[in-house]
Amino acid sequence: MVPAFDEERALPATLAALDGQVDRDFALVIVDNASTDTTAEIARTFAADRPWVTVIADDQRGTGAAADTGMRHAIAAGAMLLARTDADCLPAPDWTARTRTAFADGLELVAGRLLPRLDEGLPAWQRGVLVGAVAVAATFGRYRPGNRVEGALGPYLMAPGCNMAITADLYLRAGGFPRTRIQDLHEDRALVNAVRPLTAAYGYRRDVVVRGSSRRVQAWGLRRTLGWYADHRYRPEHVDIR
Repeated sequence: MVPAFDEERALPATLAALDGQVDRDFALVIVDNASTDTTAEIARTFAADRPWVTVIADDQRGTGAAADTGMRHAIAAGAMLLARTDADCLPAPDWTARTRTAFADGLELVAGRLLPRLDEGLPAWQRGVLVGAVAVAATFGRYRPGNRVEGALGPYLMAPGCNMAITADLYLRAGGFPRTRIQDLHEDRALVNAVRPLTAAYGYRRDVVVRGSSRRVQAWGLRRTLGWYADHRYRPEHVDIR
């Protein structure tokens, strides 16, 4: 499932990466989140000769809202296993295959590895800093007061929304992604914390890889970007960097 808002520049590469998966046994739902550019047209053109692709619309702006709409649409269509990436990300060619293996191993929620994209001009040293920052954030998240959940069956797990998978049953039991905007709430963190009192069958898989965009780093700088992801300590006027 891919939520998308004004992603006419980034979406074609994401769709090409999904089209190139070695495990072809999946259906793709693209959610156009009230885009004002050609995002919806690009998605519909891609879907035209691919019966495994569905394009739907959600006019309630927000990554949480669009992601929840896509997940629930997939469940209503009979999906039992759900995976999400974002419209500016590049899943590895074995992303769906590795995710399926993680489910087969007994996980109900899978958090994958997030790496920076290599095609956006970010210097290697900054990509390395980003990788390190993600690791630090994952460790910090275990001790963050906001991640203390009564009745939790396991520790906090950072599961980036652009590389997360969950069973349909657990998604519904947890209440799904909150239908929010990213500037109000990180919906991936909220979903993980809703899952923790329900099951301990969640975990990180290093081999489930997605490369994410570094455009916020290029627009805001590294320090401010890290502040944004650390509980929105940096709050820019515009969060939808394109």
